[in-house]
Amino acid sequence: MSYQVLARKWRPKRFGELVGQEHVVRALSHALSTGRIHHAFLFTGTRGVGKTTIARIFAKSLNCERGVSAEPCGECATCRDVDAGRFLDLLEIDAASNTGVDDVRVLIENAQYAPARGQYKVYLVDEVHMLSKNAFNALLKTLEEPPAHAKFLLATTDPQKLPVTVLSRCLQFNLKRLSADEIEGQLAKILAAEGIGADAGAVRSLARAGNGSLRDALSLLDQAIAYGRGEVREADVTAMLGTVDRARVDALLEAIVAGDAAALLAEIEDVAQFAPDFSTVLDELAELLHRVQVAQFVPGARGDDDARAAGFSTRIVPDEVQLLYQLALTGRRDLGLSTSPRAAFEMVLLRMLAFRPGGAAAASVEPRAASAPVARSEPAPRRAAPAPPAPQAPVLTPAPAAAVQSAPATPALPAAAASAGKPLDLARWLEIIEALSIRGPLRELALHSIPLALDADRLKLGLKASHEHFRSESLTRQLADALAPTFGRLKIVFDTVAAGAESAADRTQKRETARQSEAEAAIASDPFVASLVSQFDARVVPNSTRPRNPENER
Repeated sequence: MSYQVLARKWRPKRFGELVGQEHVVRALSHALSTGRIHHAFLFTGTRGVGKTTIARIFAKSLNCERGVSAEPCGECATCRDVDAGRFLDLLEIDAASNTGVDDVRVLIENAQYAPARGQYKVYLVDEVHMLSKNAFNALLKTLEEPPAHAKFLLATTDPQKLPVTVLSRCLQFNLKRLSADEIEGQLAKILAAEGIGADAGAVRSLARAGNGSLRDALSLLDQAIAYGRGEVREADVTAMLGTVDRARVDALLEAIVAGDAAALLAEIEDVAQFAPDFSTVLDELAELLHRVQVAQFVPGARGDDDARAAGFSTRIVPDEVQLLYQLALTGRRDLGLSTSPRAAFEMVLLRMLAFRPGGAAAASVEPRAASAPVARSEPAPRRAAPAPPAPQAPVLTPAPAAAVQSAPATPALPAAAASAGKPLDLARWLEIIEALSIRGPLRELALHSIPLALDADRLKLGLKASHEHFRSESLTRQLADALAPTFGRLKIVFDTVAAGAESAADRTQKRETARQSEAEAAIASDPFVASLVSQFDARVVPNSTRPRNPENER
């Protein structure tokens, strides 16, 4: 006896055997149970999700010899003939090869005749979007008012190509893509019934490779069984699909988290030995990062299988996980643009190192910078990383001259640090902010912060309760990075201050208000303006006066 592929052998024969389309099954079952059966149904969805299967089960339910029911018996001659594909009153038409108006005209003429055996004559038109415009127009009248014994079941993967006149005449059911868990469960069930040994990891990989299509997953399962000589093992499936072992994906992320470029390139070399599809490797990395983020926000949500992600979740801050995930997704596009997929893959992972906040990759690029000769007596042209021991930071009150002289010199600090020995009062804080190249929320955080205390490794800032929304872990870290050239590496902590405390933003606002008042007073007292007001009964438009900008007068 010839071999029957798994996708055909395990095609569902009852609504209860369908996987993942409960919303469609419920509607059709209620329609069959109550007798409210529409004459035209449209099933849409991607390949391999059950469109044709549902249509065949529906045809069997309509013509079962035990009566119309949502549970066909599966034993009568009609049910057996439908399952075998030889029931005369179920006409399956492939619209991809019968696209013309003449083909539809034959269908319309045939629909007028009564069923040969069953209660209903069922027309299953697959890939209906392939019909020509004239064919659709010819079908409209029959589709709207068919004979009482005729039912039309239309299936398509591209409903956007259907005329609205056809859509308005059908009950439309959109079949969803199956989840990897749903496909994995069905594959495991089939393997157990077939008596085939399989690794859980292999079944999981096949389910993900099915990409929402159970039929695709079953075809891959057939291939895996042949590849593994009757067994489905993870190593065989990995080689067959061109994927890499999960441990290697973990090792790639480990090198990125550690900021170790040499280790990262070594891991990429090991991965390349398997000649993988590098876009699939990025998908695996993105999936791992997704699980890491879930473990950070909802620990234990994925059960014991989340142990891999849980290990990384405590070592990467959430916003960095988001950055790495985004780089993995956008990096897939780069693979197709490059003549060397491996080179593009390396650049994507090195980009993850380079773009990690806080200069995580600085240590890995330091050896290259060290090869350039730099005189000891001159500051380096770029900020060195990792930074040398931080200098003795200035205190909130003026420090004695001896203490300042005994403080260790700070190498490689930019010119902004030259005046860092001044007391850190509000005026000095505003001066520092104006010298920094910061914008947006980070600048707002700095302007609304009030310096409270400063020691060798900690800066304490105050925030009013009304401005607490500016404080976040990401902005705090960015502010520490921005202040590092001036004070060295500091830990920034915040405290809540009274609503009446003056911040740099308050002082700036007062200064701008005073300048505005001075400008308005100058205009009001100007003799020329006064003469215009007097002679022409004119007036100065409110809020139209602007103070001079000193920057434009230099």
